[in-house]
Amino acid sequence: MAGPLEQFEIKPIVRILIEGVDLSFTNSALWMVIAVAAVYYFVVLGTRQHALVPGRLQSLVELSYEFVAGLVRENAGKEGMRFFPLIFTLFMFIFMGNMLGMIPGSFTFTSHIIVTFFMALCVWVGVTVYGFYLHGARFLTFFAPSGAPVYMLPLLVPIEILSYCVRPISLSVRLFVNMMAGHTMMKVFAGFIIALGVFGVAPLAIAVALTGFEFAVAFLQAYVFTVLTCLYLHDAIHMH
Repeated sequence: MAGPLEQFEIKPIVRILIEGVDLSFTNSALWMVIAVAAVYYFVVLGTRQHALVPGRLQSLVELSYEFVAGLVRENAGKEGMRFFPLIFTLFMFIFMGNMLGMIPGSFTFTSHIIVTFFMALCVWVGVTVYGFYLHGARFLTFFAPSGAPVYMLPLLVPIEILSYCVRPISLSVRLFVNMMAGHTMMKVFAGFIIALGVFGVAPLAIAVALTGFEFAVAFLQAYVFTVLTCLYLHDAIHMH
């Protein structure tokens, strides 16, 4: 029987080696493509008719749009709405990747730190560059808390800088750990069901409960990643 961590193994589908560099198309890349295609066709098909009385699919697309738009307005302010397409894409990509990972036999690419860290790093670099673009060198005052005594600044400024620099780590680890831990627990209890035979009713009940909980976590982690992105954008725009 496969171990609980085997489901996270990246396997090449089409091997591509160029000058000793492995550029193979893997199962992780495949499910990223599927997630992008699923989001694309979900939005395109849902907005194709522009019905005054929306159908189910159009209602879901409009609900998704308003949900993310509300997050941006509430956490980044009206000025952050210019980044709505990017944030909407980020939310839908993570959410779809998490949900597709619930399909038996699929691959949860958000359970890999390299994927989540790259997304978090792009967010962090983007908002930092935008902060300097808006405020210039004055953006550095973000690391000096307003109202703090001058004699405390040599201690507070390094702490603020360190806190700011670990943002991509905390943002990526939160998503990666939650998705990996949840899928691992589901696999472990599924193994108990088979091993215990007729006595596997209790592990089966736990596995069913974990499955429902994991669906909730799939949405919650996409939500948290998006909210924190909006908060970081708010800091870059307003510096407080």
